Amino acid sequence: MLLYTSPTTPFGRKVMVQIRESGLSPRVREISVAGSPLEPGSLPLDHNPLGKIPALVPDDGATAIYDSRVICRYLDDLSGAGLYPKGEALWPVLTLEATADGILEAALLMVYEDRLRPESLRHAPWVEAQWQKVERALDAVEGRWMGLLQGPMTMAHIALAVALGYLDFRHGARDWRQARPQLAAWEAGFAMRPAMIDTRPA
Repeated sequence: MLLYTSPTTPFGRKVMVQIRESGLSPRVREISVAGSPLEPGSLPLDHNPLGKIPALVPDDGATAIYDSRVICRYLDDLSGAGLYPKGEALWPVLTLEATADGILEAALLMVYEDRLRPESLRHAPWVEAQWQKVERALDAVEGRWMGLLQGPMTMAHIALAVALGYLDFRHGARDWRQARPQLAAWEAGFAMRPAMIDTRPA
């Protein structure tokens, strides 16, 4: 399989961590691409017309699969790793994964505002509104999701760990750990997994 991704995209990192945790590394060749919403660069537009990564081309050369959540479900089905539980246990995992992805989306929009919009057009209140989404989501995890995080590893664990790593990578000065000791302790442990270390952005 071919995985089009980038060393710094958190959505791609989520998939790369899953690949390693599921034992699929020998079956996947990771192809590094680069681009932005304003300039597609080497993004695989022929595999994802939306111009987003990651995008996965299956072994059989079938139509590419894109959107990290879709790719992750596909890879879990392929590997049988069980990162998405069955029955009623699935819904909390999907909800926490969606929360983690929402953190990433807000954090990415903050980066785009600074990098892609001319300085005279940047809107600080809008940036802070995105950070408030992050803060609310982190508070929710600290307040109601720690029990799930202490259980067997799921895709929600990976997604959240990647989201927290991205906050450190791009928004470290904002110190998301403040007033969230349980989440900070959990992240410190999960970040030491070999799959997380191997995919850490430079």
